[in-house]
Amino acid sequence: MAEFTVAVSDPETGLTHQVDVADQDANRFIGREIGEEVEGSAVGLDGYTLSITGGSDDAGRPMREDVKGASLKAVLLTGGTGFKPEKDGERKRVTVRGREISDSTRQINAKISEQGDGEVADLLSDEE
Repeated sequence: MAEFTVAVSDPETGLTHQVDVADQDANRFIGREIGEEVEGSAVGLDGYTLSITGGSDDAGRPMREDVKGASLKAVLLTGGTGFKPEKDGERKRVTVRGREISDSTRQINAKISEQGDGEVADLLSDEE
């Protein structure tokens, strides 16, 4: 069964809250891709909408929006997610995970795209 840690970012306060999800709530994320929206009730934020912004797999490899699917792929990067060049023109081949969430994903990064009722910190205080 899938288990994730969802890092929920609140753009209004600038705070990030980590929530562990499993079982049925985790299944709401399977098959979703970076950029898609999910109901906040999956992490205990009823009435909120979350937008998936990224994540990483069980080995810490980042998910990239420009790689299709959920599999691993070695891509040549000049910068961006997964590689920060130290000098101009530097490139590096890096193994990254695709943009689709699967059982191999361990952390999902999400931000609140639509606010609901109540304070985020109060709603997630029981979860942390």
